[in-house]
Amino acid sequence: MSSAQVLVGLDVGTTGVKGVAIGAGGEVAARAEAAYELSIPRPGWAEQDPEDWWRASEEVLASLSEQLESGGTLAGIGLSGQMHGLVCLDAERRVLRPAILWNDQRTGEECAEIERTIGLERLIELTGNRALPGFTAPKLLWLRSHEPDIYARIRHVLLPKDYVRLRLTGELATDAADASGTLLFDVARRVWSEEVLEALEIPVEWLPRVLESPEVSGLTEAGVPVAAGAGDQQAGALGVGVVRPGPLSVVLGTSGVVFAALDHYACDREARVHAFCHAVPGVWEAMGVMLSAAGSLRWLRDALAPGAVYEQLTSGAARWQPGVEGLSFLPYLQGERTPHADPHARGAFVGLSLVHDRGALVRAVLEGVAYGLRDSLELLRDLGVEPESARVSGGGARSRLWLEIVASVLGLPLELTAVEEGAAYGAALLGGVAAGVFSGAEEAVEACVRVRDLVQPNPDWRETYEHGYARFRALYPALRPLEQM
Repeated sequence: MSSAQVLVGLDVGTTGVKGVAIGAGGEVAARAEAAYELSIPRPGWAEQDPEDWWRASEEVLASLSEQLESGGTLAGIGLSGQMHGLVCLDAERRVLRPAILWNDQRTGEECAEIERTIGLERLIELTGNRALPGFTAPKLLWLRSHEPDIYARIRHVLLPKDYVRLRLTGELATDAADASGTLLFDVARRVWSEEVLEALEIPVEWLPRVLESPEVSGLTEAGVPVAAGAGDQQAGALGVGVVRPGPLSVVLGTSGVVFAALDHYACDREARVHAFCHAVPGVWEAMGVMLSAAGSLRWLRDALAPGAVYEQLTSGAARWQPGVEGLSFLPYLQGERTPHADPHARGAFVGLSLVHDRGALVRAVLEGVAYGLRDSLELLRDLGVEPESARVSGGGARSRLWLEIVASVLGLPLELTAVEEGAAYGAALLGGVAAGVFSGAEEAVEACVRVRDLVQPNPDWRETYEHGYARFRALYPALRPLEQM
């Protein structure tokens, strides 16, 4: 890769598009963002206009180009984005309605219908997952029942980033990693599942061709190759160097993720962790997701200290010893996905006393989130994953105290990489493979991803956190709604 070549990654997120341009050796040459709104037509619904994604992508690409000026030649583009969203197009490839997003909760009845129709055990065998409201397939069934006129006009179904691809290249395509989150994909075989499609009466002709993430999906008008790309979590894992079994990817974002790359397909029999294809050909992943990680800390700040900076909160937490004198926090503020798959679970502080102050509450939140991540790690261990370290990213990774707590609860050293651009960075690496700059994802990571810091578990905290985790696990059943007990 000559110093004049530039690779761009676009991440089509829930709040906006983030873009990054990287140069020789993976150094960041330019950054840009463009925001858009989230529409909530009814409680529990979440929608966006795909045209907003394209407008924001154009703004980001223009900003990156302006920052680079004549400093480089665009060699390749990679795409990443929010998973599971449903984009419906007619025969002329026009958007039929706002996209229904990953965090939309309207499809509970359709999820039950899918599991009845196919059978839960068979569904997990075929797709590696159970039916969850966020996935794409239940959204299609909802449209068939509630908006039959729209459903009758569907001729193409895309995921969010794939609509941006269509506008960039004119091509209808997706990748195996992102397709894994539709509940219409045979994850083990890396193809659309004919059995699921037939059972749900969804035409296979609606679905785009499937490529591996580094493959060229099309060219821009200027002739720049665009990689097939990946979902945001797969691209983010690639961006911190998780391409083969070895280090985990741990994300301390609004939600929390523990991600392991696998050299073979494997899934939990109860689908308590997701089984997806990774962004690396011939590699799969197992991923646990907790819904309120750094989101729990943001909630606490907004409730108790609006406007406070997070450093103020964590400095107060640092004055408390591990275990916070018996105070525990369960981070189920909007239900939970891993390990409980329980939308009705609710959060709680347990063990409050007059001695506890705001700093104690903050420390309990930091520890409760770490225990939630430990839940996912234990399920990955049940699948044979035995990591020696983890690469950590996300906004929560800016807190040294939180990193030390997470490292101590997981019993793993946490590595921080030099570049913190997340999924957009991983997408840029995929763009480099598509452009022929790198021979594959492994070479891209070898050339570009570097560890800059290491946080070790605190051995003095181990016993306290082992007891704390056991207590955390015992508290969940008491938090289910009365009608479920």
